[in-house]
Amino acid sequence: MEHQPLKSWADSAATLVAVAAGRAPADTVLRGGKVVNVHTREVLDGWQVAISAGRFAYVGPDATHCIGPDTDVIELGGRYLIPGLCDGHMHIESGMLTPAEFASAVIPHGTTTMFTDPHEIANVLGLRGVKLMHDEALIQPISIYTQMPSCAPSAPGLETTGYEIGPDDVAEAMTWPGIIGLGEMMNFPGVVSGSQQMLAEIAATQNAGKTVGGHYASPDLGPDFHAYAAGGPADDHEGTCEADAIARVRQGMRSMMRLGSAWYDVETQITAVTEKGLDSRNFILCTDDCHSGTLVNDGHMNRVVRHAIECGCDPLVALQMATINTATHFELERELGSIAPGRRADLIVTSDLRELPIERVIAQGRTVAEAGEITVTCPHLDWPDDARQTVHLGRELSAADFEIKAPDGVEAVTAKVIGVVENQAPTEALKRKVAVKQGLLEPEGAVCQIALVERHRGTGDVVNALVEGFGYEGNMAMASTVAHDSHHMIVVGTDRAQMALAANRLAEVGGGVTVWKDGEELALVELPIAGLMSDRPAREVAAKADKMVAAMQACGCTLNNAYMQHSLLALVVIPSLRISDLGLVDVTKFELTDLIEETQ
Repeated sequence: MEHQPLKSWADSAATLVAVAAGRAPADTVLRGGKVVNVHTREVLDGWQVAISAGRFAYVGPDATHCIGPDTDVIELGGRYLIPGLCDGHMHIESGMLTPAEFASAVIPHGTTTMFTDPHEIANVLGLRGVKLMHDEALIQPISIYTQMPSCAPSAPGLETTGYEIGPDDVAEAMTWPGIIGLGEMMNFPGVVSGSQQMLAEIAATQNAGKTVGGHYASPDLGPDFHAYAAGGPADDHEGTCEADAIARVRQGMRSMMRLGSAWYDVETQITAVTEKGLDSRNFILCTDDCHSGTLVNDGHMNRVVRHAIECGCDPLVALQMATINTATHFELERELGSIAPGRRADLIVTSDLRELPIERVIAQGRTVAEAGEITVTCPHLDWPDDARQTVHLGRELSAADFEIKAPDGVEAVTAKVIGVVENQAPTEALKRKVAVKQGLLEPEGAVCQIALVERHRGTGDVVNALVEGFGYEGNMAMASTVAHDSHHMIVVGTDRAQMALAANRLAEVGGGVTVWKDGEELALVELPIAGLMSDRPAREVAAKADKMVAAMQACGCTLNNAYMQHSLLALVVIPSLRISDLGLVDVTKFELTDLIEETQ
């Protein structure tokens, strides 16, 4: 059955009133269960729910009067009804999937609402790419709201993107039907310094009555943090410790605590609620970045809720953080996020509030998944050819492109090295002694090479640096056109010839991720749309992603979800040290820095 746009509460009110009063039959009645009320944080044993026109019409002790001859009556057998889960901040592109395939992957896990920031595709295709994501999101059987990306580039002057986003783009997007606000304002130094462009984007969002997303990735909670809060961001997901969470809610912001494929920031922050006793309604759970393997094998927002409970959070509080808190934050409390009259009929049937098995999912009044399997179709856009042809290297690369030349006559250097931190987005700024052979830096042991290959304009430019923490061994290389946020190409390797093979392979297939060892390709995940996404089914993409992870392990990498760490090494708004197409970036100072610190 083709998905029909949901009528507003106002347009449905006459029908909902008639059903609740018993004058008209409901489409669906669920009875014999327990309703979790996230408004009051209580479980209402024996309460029943009637659904009509895709919305909740009656929620009370007895819905018998709502049942007609054609009403679908679902017997719950003592199971719980909880609201459909909401992801308060996430990037669909990080799943390696289009909006349709991402929806198809998360619906069986109970996600019925997502607030997405497509700033990945904005860096590659600009406003047009955002519109394509927005348009496909609107036709899905669940609610997908789009935040207009705020920062492309994320740090002007420190990177070059395929396209740039400005205040006029933001103002235009605010008129689109599915735009819910401004995506994470990553250029926090720009806000703090009073950048006219950043403040104009925030103003355009506020003047449209929409929510401004935040991103303050500095550990400094002094005047700069307060200045950023004064600029208008309403939430932040970059906190990594309890003090970060507390600081944000004390400034009237919502603390968004994330559990993604590689970001484990819930456990270290949720103590603000579980131990310090702060008001939990100001805290929101989200994923930020989840790749397809996590979605298929581990789950989505259900995984985050379970994790929060494992970290000591009361199950009802954790559910509030993934439903009503999120809806309230985006001023949608009267539209979704709870099982209450007039709201979108989004709910989950589960037999356990701690383990959270997702036994049935209803979105906008119809069953969309049952027993872990999706039961509806998620429609696709016809993505245009130019969106599939975005990898432009300008020439074939060779091993020589990945050489790092040393100053004349030296035998070793002290170099700055990007230090990968497991399960964290920030990196360390390390210093290591690196040998010089025949005039070239030859890293050994834990240190290997990293390169940023320009892929938007075909310049043929390659920036080389050093990275530590992956544990790679032997002659290998890994390349990816997913390179947050400018999305050039990141190549990490121990052998320059392998690095050239990997880079050229991605140019050949139009983007994705590839792993090479000893001259052979061990794994390839094709991502032909903007070099970021595939429109193939999630299970198929996840299977290739699993092979990618196995290939990384075969090359010596034992980090949890190291692919996510790889893909963020060019994110020049998160400390401490990153790489861009312009050079090595010291994010603590927001300036370019030299790779070689001293010679020996």
